[in-house]
Amino acid sequence: MATRNGSAVWEGTLKGGKGTLKLGSGAYEGAYSFASRFEEGTGTNPEELIGAAEAACYSMALSSNLEKAGHPAKRISTTAKVKLEMLDGGPKITTIDLDVEAEVPGIDEAKFREQAEKTKTTCPVSVVLAGAKINLNAKLR
Repeated sequence: MATRNGSAVWEGTLKGGKGTLKLGSGAYEGAYSFASRFEEGTGTNPEELIGAAEAACYSMALSSNLEKAGHPAKRISTTAKVKLEMLDGGPKITTIDLDVEAEVPGIDEAKFREQAEKTKTTCPVSVVLAGAKINLNAKLR
């Protein structure tokens, strides 16, 4: 399996600084700032990217699970709302709300919900967001 990359550069102080981030594939590169993360400023933020990653992974994993259950989906649309709150003196991601709509011929509501719940706990991004080992290599220049 492939190893995927993302990178970011931050210049300056927390509130006065600015940053850029990019995907290793080159498919996206954009700006982020204190305002785009904690206020309503222009640019992206880590939570928005986490939401997109979760929605994409969940949709693909649900498609796979439905197909394995004998009910291939025609279309799956997922939105992930990532909530960032101030807790214990610092920002914390507290919840991710997944909203999913799917067009799946021949499946009943109970079977669909069963597959949807199963996917919530098995999609690779959901699993990592539940807690993953983070390895660190830090260098001071």
